[in-house]
Amino acid sequence: MAFVPVYILILGFTIIIDYYAGMLIEKSTGKRRKIWLIVSLAANIGVLAIFKYYNFLNDNLTALLSGIGKSNPIPYLKILLPIGLSFHTFQAMSYTIEVYRGNQKAERHFGIYSLYVMFYPQLVAGPIERPQNLLFQFYKEHKFEYNRVIAGLQLMLWGLFKKLVIADRLSIYVDSIYNNAEHHNGPTFIVATVFFAFQIYCDFSGYSDIAIGSAKVMGFDLMTNFRRPYFATSISEFWKRWHISLSTWFKDYLYISLGGNRVTVPRMYFNLFFVFLISGLWHGANWTFIIWGALNGIYLIFALISQKYRDRFNEFLGIARNRQFHKILQILVTFALVCFSWIFFRAANFHDSSLIIHRIFTTGGSVFIGNMFLFIYCILAILLLLGIELRQELKGQILYFNSDQLVLRNISYMFLILLILLIGVFDGGQFIYFQF
Repeated sequence: MAFVPVYILILGFTIIIDYYAGMLIEKSTGKRRKIWLIVSLAANIGVLAIFKYYNFLNDNLTALLSGIGKSNPIPYLKILLPIGLSFHTFQAMSYTIEVYRGNQKAERHFGIYSLYVMFYPQLVAGPIERPQNLLFQFYKEHKFEYNRVIAGLQLMLWGLFKKLVIADRLSIYVDSIYNNAEHHNGPTFIVATVFFAFQIYCDFSGYSDIAIGSAKVMGFDLMTNFRRPYFATSISEFWKRWHISLSTWFKDYLYISLGGNRVTVPRMYFNLFFVFLISGLWHGANWTFIIWGALNGIYLIFALISQKYRDRFNEFLGIARNRQFHKILQILVTFALVCFSWIFFRAANFHDSSLIIHRIFTTGGSVFIGNMFLFIYCILAILLLLGIELRQELKGQILYFNSDQLVLRNISYMFLILLILLIGVFDGGQFIYFQF
């Protein structure tokens, strides 16, 4: 509404459709239930298709027709993509799907249902909540609880630190490289891609922490959306740790609907690939996102096909017997594969991504430093993050937030607050996932 006030009607339209569809699905039988579900899904996907994919499809049609000497008569729409439309759409769709499956009763209170769709902490960038987890909480009386408020504020502080101190500083270097791809060499792109891996993680998980924390302060519990994904030992584990609310959404509503792994092996591979292809398209109307999704699908399929051969190879080399070394090696290989896929996610277009990959594998030279202070700062910030998250991975604590000693807790708070105030970037930079 801040940009185009009439856009509130988008929410109004889908809320009304889904509200009544839920009740009609619940009281209908036979094919009528499926018809009302289709009406709901069509309304949500239709809105998403118009605002997010219409011009993308139209541009590709124009390019296709121009290749055979034809012109495209379909007009180009001058529209803005509403912030967080994909998140809102998927949350709304989960409601009618769960009602259809019999896992959720249709919500009779129009205000409560509207609040479920528009709950402000997670409206624009998740986590994508299920009705079973959130709807009932709006009926509860939420009294002030000191420990809950403290836990929420701790999460918000940690999220702000990741966003302002790490992500927004890394973005300065990453943008300077990726926005001028023609002028840089392979080693520079490797460094910029690693920096981007941590930028997007701190940016998005930082938002999730702030959203979950602010909801917790008010007495609401939202699902965990990130669980230190760069400590994953495989691509499969990475997707169980990264954007968990979206990964589980695709698993529950698309992968399982396609048959999941209860089908023939070739069909299971197709299901995996198709789900990740759609996931890439969900992230953006650009071929780079589609390639990014497809690449992650290929990673998973290759891992399944090669599992027994890799196990034999590791056994032959004796790697599997040294568990600590084996785990570290798995983490590094997984991180390298994820970073390679991030090239497509960050590059402006397919030409840039191809150029970057070509130079990574063909050109050498020294790494572009630019601002020496910024470059060193980026490295130290990543090391600091990894150190804090390693403690969190091993002991379940962010610094000493949960320490019994008041002094250690306060030192932890002040340490992050001072870093935010002294080093944080306060230029109003938006969260990356707002564009989705």
